[in-house]
Amino acid sequence: MPAADPKAIVRRFNIEVIQNGNLESFRALMAPDFVNHAAPPGRPNGPESMWATFETMLRPAISGLAVTIHDQIAEGDKVTTRKTISGRHTGELLGVAATGKDIAIEVIDIVRVEDGRYREHWGLNTLPAVLAALKA
Repeated sequence: MPAADPKAIVRRFNIEVIQNGNLESFRALMAPDFVNHAAPPGRPNGPESMWATFETMLRPAISGLAVTIHDQIAEGDKVTTRKTISGRHTGELLGVAATGKDIAIEVIDIVRVEDGRYREHWGLNTLPAVLAALKA
């Protein structure tokens, strides 16, 4: 049986988990020993912290949350993705009360996929700039 395409795994995660909030897909796609290297210092960096990012921070604050993948590049077991997470700011987001404004968070991340599951993640995003704009 051929190994799963790492880019397809990452696309599936972005749509099923981030966009749609599917916990079953999250559990299927995350390795138990997953490490999020982009977690803030001193914060949890395992699988459940990744779920919390989407389910307790982003999804409650952003109505109509959508993920648009612009580019993906794969080399070996690593996939780099440039994407936009967008929607309407209708709930509190990291202390910023709902504004009703459309927002777009630009993201570039690298995911190491092993045995069809997320093993490691590194990423950069424009969330700080989005928050600053919402406060202005």
